[in-house]
Amino acid sequence: MRFDFRNYIAVTKALKRNKMRSFLTSLGIIIGISAVIIIMSVGSGAHSLIANEIQGVGSDLIGVLPGASDDEGPPAAMMGINITTLTLDDARAVERDVEEIIGATAYVRGAATVTWQNKVDDTSFVGVTGNYMDVESGADVGLGRFISEEEADTITKVAVLGSAVAEELFGSMNPIDQRIKINKESFRVIGLMKERGSASFQDQDDQIFISITTAQKLMLGINHISMMRAKVAKGSDVEFVREKVKGVLREQHDIDDPAEDDFTVTSSEEALATLEDITGALNYFLAMVAAISLLVGGIGIMNIMLVSVSESTREIGLRKAVGATSSDISNHFLIQTIILTAMGGLIGMIFGIFIAFIISLIVNYLGYDWDFVISASSIIIAVVFTIVVGLSFGWYPARKAARLHPIEALRYE
Repeated sequence: MRFDFRNYIAVTKALKRNKMRSFLTSLGIIIGISAVIIIMSVGSGAHSLIANEIQGVGSDLIGVLPGASDDEGPPAAMMGINITTLTLDDARAVERDVEEIIGATAYVRGAATVTWQNKVDDTSFVGVTGNYMDVESGADVGLGRFISEEEADTITKVAVLGSAVAEELFGSMNPIDQRIKINKESFRVIGLMKERGSASFQDQDDQIFISITTAQKLMLGINHISMMRAKVAKGSDVEFVREKVKGVLREQHDIDDPAEDDFTVTSSEEALATLEDITGALNYFLAMVAAISLLVGGIGIMNIMLVSVSESTREIGLRKAVGATSSDISNHFLIQTIILTAMGGLIGMIFGIFIAFIISLIVNYLGYDWDFVISASSIIIAVVFTIVVGLSFGWYPARKAARLHPIEALRYE
């Protein structure tokens, strides 16, 4: 396409005369480009959120869930299905028999209505072993003490409060040695956790820690555990330790064939790698879906350009009669289409980045570690689609205008 500055001046004058129509013509491109930018930014932000949550738990942790997983999906326990294949003895065996493991703690969880005097709070209780503090990074006691190993092995009614629960029930008052009721069972408060925030998509401050034996026998009436976590010694090969943990659990469960495993052993690194594969594919898929709106916008531009050709038929005939070539006429309408799509693309990028920024502010305000990310790939995709749409949908109207016969065009009413 040969660029003629006079063509450019004529096009800009024509667009200024029809400002509203020009804007509405570009609206489909604006929406499409915005959608691509927003979806890819939100996808990257969601990836960062999950990655930050996983890294917040610690890269030196190994998690064990009940139930097997395969290539078709995660273990059923992650879907909320109750599986009873893991026990407290399994956690103790892992801690005892795998020398690279510093500590292994087991977990069970239940809903709780907690009362103190006339204060009521709906929260959750977590049954844990006495080495919980050694395994969980970032967990620390602010007042009092945590549950001991002896207390964890017996039905002992002691509780350690998360900071949010303590504030709800006691305000600024010291809760140590106060008596609270958890689901009508009386417990003595022995500790208060320091504020920790969110980890593993759970508010760590809005929960109560009790002895795992008490949680199993007294509160839930079960013998199994929901999951366990094991902390790997510094410098150890996490993948090698994972395999040793699997071996110990197979001995515990009398399993000879690995295909019959009734548990799933994962590491933070493995979870993060899987996450990157899933979110990356999903992100680009959603961007392609959003790009469909660009096709709709392109069709709208082509329709308006055809109308513009029809309205300018006599003008085209006059220009051809005084010496304008078919190339000049074609370039005129191509430039008009490119300007419209470029304007829509630029506005769409700015609007999409602004909305993505607002979303990141809102999510961070809600207490989640969400990164504002505008990737180079999203900008490249937006620019490429803008160029392709402009050239593809502007070519037919420009060609139609260029092929008009000057005499027939001058006769057009």
